[in-house]
Amino acid sequence: MSAEGGALRLGTGGEFDRLRAIFASLGAAGRGLGDDCALVRIGARTVALSIDLSLEGVHFRTDWLSFREIGWRATAAALSDLAAEGAEPRGVLVSLAVPDDRQRRPGNASPAVQIMSGVGAAARSVGAHVLGGDLTRSSRYLVDVCALGVARRPVRRSGARPGDGVWVTGRLGGAGLALAALLAGRRPPAPVRRRFVRPEPRIAAGAWLARHGARAMIDVSDGLAADAGHLAAASGVRVEIALERIPRWPGATARAAAQSGEEYELLVALPRRFDERAARAFRRATGLPLTRIGACTRGGGARVTDNGRPAASLSGFDHFPAQ
Repeated sequence: MSAEGGALRLGTGGEFDRLRAIFASLGAAGRGLGDDCALVRIGARTVALSIDLSLEGVHFRTDWLSFREIGWRATAAALSDLAAEGAEPRGVLVSLAVPDDRQRRPGNASPAVQIMSGVGAAARSVGAHVLGGDLTRSSRYLVDVCALGVARRPVRRSGARPGDGVWVTGRLGGAGLALAALLAGRRPPAPVRRRFVRPEPRIAAGAWLARHGARAMIDVSDGLAADAGHLAAASGVRVEIALERIPRWPGATARAAAQSGEEYELLVALPRRFDERAARAFRRATGLPLTRIGACTRGGGARVTDNGRPAASLSGFDHFPAQ
């Protein structure tokens, strides 16, 4: 459905089963639900808004990241949703919950100050500002970021058509490599760690793709295979992806790259006429590679092949996995 209707069709998984139930309970109070951003038409402009929550123990650990890095990552996640709509960021609002830090060592900035320093740095990196927020005490750290932007031509998840090419920006698997090292108690190599702790929302890439005919777009936050399923469900098409075509970080297998979450690259459906020459123009404009990894066909769901053969089941991140 469009932004003027009810909820978009969602992919599979426990998280999305809960969202469907929530959307149904809202009834007429819900509007345009299920996309990367809420889109609100105001005069000749469309305002894009997204909110993204990062919770200690679920999205980050304080023994892995500095407080400044925690603020950056939380803000980048929200801004990435603006990128997936082709929107230009204007600002962020932040709700911050922190434990009582009155016993910190003298001379050290409080965790709240350090987190907000990271928030501000991420916002400045895309030309946005911190517009305000809320602060409270909690037993765990929580950073909830609302990002606001303006979209001239919003690109939703629901516009893909059979025959469209499926493309992805950048390289995948870096965040997964870093997470695997951290879980094993190792410090990741510097480039891989930077990819994990300081992701870059693809704002310029999203805007370029929106101007050049993108039909549907989603940021890769749950993992390529999972997010392809979300785009397929919203658009009512089948998304077919060739595992061997996925651009990946050195050291990441194709399967790992397809499942790695928090990559914040863009998965985009582009019309058949968009070709390698156009992809080279994209790279000149943004500095990023753009790789065709598949196509949209009639049907439903995401189908991943490995050199022409069906790939074994691939999963992504799910906040509420099946027990």
